[in-house]
Amino acid sequence: MKRNLFFASLTMIAALLILSGASALGADAKLLRMATTTSTDDTGLLDYLKPYFVKETGIDIQWVATGTGKALKLGENCDADVLLVHAPDAEKKFVADGFGLNRNVVMYNDFVLIGPASDPAGVKGKSVKECLSAISGKKIKFISRGDKSGTHQAEQILWKTTGLSVPDKEPWYVQAGQGMLTTIQIAAEQNGYTLTDRGTYIKYEDTMKGNPPLKILVEGDDLLKNIYSVIVVNQARCPNVKSDLAKAFSDWMSKPSTQKLITGFKLSGKQLFFVSAK
Repeated sequence: MKRNLFFASLTMIAALLILSGASALGADAKLLRMATTTSTDDTGLLDYLKPYFVKETGIDIQWVATGTGKALKLGENCDADVLLVHAPDAEKKFVADGFGLNRNVVMYNDFVLIGPASDPAGVKGKSVKECLSAISGKKIKFISRGDKSGTHQAEQILWKTTGLSVPDKEPWYVQAGQGMLTTIQIAAEQNGYTLTDRGTYIKYEDTMKGNPPLKILVEGDDLLKNIYSVIVVNQARCPNVKSDLAKAFSDWMSKPSTQKLITGFKLSGKQLFFVSAK
């Protein structure tokens, strides 16, 4: 647990340094500070979209990729102008509490449950409920993000929705406190299972040259949809935020031309994100 807290603290310190550095460029600079989830960064989506956004709007953009929980906290603390996140319940509370405006759903993919090709829990092709019940019942290693990210929150909801208690200190349940790619790597090392968004899995699969040790075993369940939204940080709460630039980004993400860019973003010929999730 101390190791998890140490890494979480380093992540938050790095985020504050980067976003504070952006603020230091001056109030007149057209630089947008964004806090986002790791999947939009790990997959390369943001690096792909940035040149189009800068060219069309004249606004530069700098982001910190962290878990959605930490991204929302950065917004709450006025350390970001805009958020791109994927934890609907937490996002709605963020807006309801007055920290954000105009939650704008811009894209989606889905979560998948992955595990060793040998599938020691015997869950391939089963429902989410059957999968989690088998892993819990057989006490097979499950690696959780454990970091209050959108994926971690989705995982906790899945345990509850399927009528199971959310594991905590069980020896077979490991809380990594890390980003998605690192969590997948830990799961591979421990011959365990984990929940990931499909986009990051495709990135992982690509880095393993199409032959990853962890395979998609459970997918397509209605419970596994993964929705991404843009939220403008409320200037009434945070006078320093550039709400005009944030709104410009939110509007740009909804443009038909941008939506076409998102659907055209692929790795190994596979589409990572989809649009029209509203």
